[in-house]
Amino acid sequence: MIGQLYGPVLDCAQPGTLARFYCELLGASIVKDEGGWVTIEDGRGRRVSFQRAPEHRPPVFPDPAGSQQMHFDVMVEDIESAERAVLALGATRVDGEGPDFRVYADPAGHPFCLVWET
Repeated sequence: MIGQLYGPVLDCAQPGTLARFYCELLGASIVKDEGGWVTIEDGRGRRVSFQRAPEHRPPVFPDPAGSQQMHFDVMVEDIESAERAVLALGATRVDGEGPDFRVYADPAGHPFCLVWET
């Protein structure tokens, strides 16, 4: 082994704002805030960081000519209440769903899915 995965990093224009969105979505806390770099952790060692990228261009989803770059799958128990909650946090619903997932964009435009067991 050369190293261990520390966690994914999302580029965005406003790291603190996006970190707070994911704290609410995932039940995480901010563990590092250096302005242009913010890291959250869920209490079980899982981390996500957010890096300031002033020229960030959000991915366009769905767009067969483009890439979603990366996305999170977030497991939920009740899709209807979870959807209301993420929309209230500032997410938007985007095209795309299946029998056990729906697709949203976070406030910076990154796609993520709410998934549930059917």
